[in-house]
Amino acid sequence: MAGKRFKTKARHQKKKDEQIKIAKQRIKELFKQAVDIFSEDPKLSNRYVQLARKIAMKFKVKLTSTQKRKFCKHCYCFLMPGVNCTVRITGKTITYTCKKCKKFTRIGYKSKKTSKK
Repeated sequence: MAGKRFKTKARHQKKKDEQIKIAKQRIKELFKQAVDIFSEDPKLSNRYVQLARKIAMKFKVKLTSTQKRKFCKHCYCFLMPGVNCTVRITGKTITYTCKKCKKFTRIGYKSKKTSKK
């Protein structure tokens, strides 16, 4: 085998821009459908979130900040404020508490300062 050369396959190939664009569209559509179907079937909306996460991981696409806030980071269920999660604003943080797994996510924010004239 000393004389033979083996061609190595690239482990991680860069995804094409067109594929990434399609992936982003699908993720956006899945989150939209999750919102629409939540009142009828919450389990289906959880499934849509799982599919959106899988697409994002496969194509290495980052979710937007609004998309990240729509599901629990611990149990990955779709969050609808007032129904299956609570949202509290305290000081400089927004706290999302999932009623299913009883865990919370804190997100920092800066309040807009009003200009004095």
